[in-house]
Amino acid sequence: MSVIKPEWLKKRFKADNANISEIKGLIDSSGLHTVCQSAQCPNIFECFSHKTATFLLMGDRCTRNCTFCSIRPGSPLPLDSDEPRNIARAVCKLKLDYVVLTSVTRDDLPHGGADHIAAVIREIKKENREAYIECLVPDFNADQEALTLILEQDIAVFNHNIETVCRNYDAVRPQADYHQSLSVLAMAKELKKGIYTKTGFMLGLGETIAEIKELLGDIKNAGCDMVTIGQYLQPGPLQAEVSRYYTAEEFKLIGKMAKKTGIKAVVSGIFVRSSYKAAQLLETARKTNHNGQQ
Repeated sequence: MSVIKPEWLKKRFKADNANISEIKGLIDSSGLHTVCQSAQCPNIFECFSHKTATFLLMGDRCTRNCTFCSIRPGSPLPLDSDEPRNIARAVCKLKLDYVVLTSVTRDDLPHGGADHIAAVIREIKKENREAYIECLVPDFNADQEALTLILEQDIAVFNHNIETVCRNYDAVRPQADYHQSLSVLAMAKELKKGIYTKTGFMLGLGETIAEIKELLGDIKNAGCDMVTIGQYLQPGPLQAEVSRYYTAEEFKLIGKMAKKTGIKAVVSGIFVRSSYKAAQLLETARKTNHNGQQ
């Protein structure tokens, strides 16, 4: 039985339509994809109006079928060899200082397509050496070579989303594994000393407070520096139903809970998504690290 969406959940934002049109036009004309559009992010107009976007690599179809996600599952198309250059040009034209790259899961490709993601990073750096790049990757089936291909590039943040508590995985992420995702975060720390790591998860899929605490402890134990926590919103009738809508005050309390574990930077709120205010979150993690706070 679905839960009635509360009135306060509606996203209200006065968007700059000129910037939105510019970004949409650039993305469409270059044959690119953004997770903002493909995953129906509630912050799309806010981010587009500020001329920021999270680029979705390797097409808009995924070889997995997570029941919370609106990205289409199915047989992906061949990789676009022009994508690295087109994304680099888009980044340059938009004058982005902080770039978030993510991708669909491509279990059909060697090393999950990590070499393609690495090529995108290199092309961006050719255009702007000073740009910060955050790479939000799939689990690559915990393939160490795939992770190495990403981590040997010049990235500021390695991000892999845990998405939900352990108990939910069979229903919500049937082709993934909770402990494998944690191992990916821990492995990144081992493979590249000093790299900032990040993860994110959703609330509203039937989790308990005890399970949230356990999840936060596991994230900390994996050495993760940053975490994003947001409300799950059912993107369509075919996806998992929302079991509960958390209030803004509850998100504040859970954010405080996360900080108490020693995670360096936390953003927790109804409309928070994994790349929301990404640059600010990294800055917070760096300041915390510099000050030696735990």
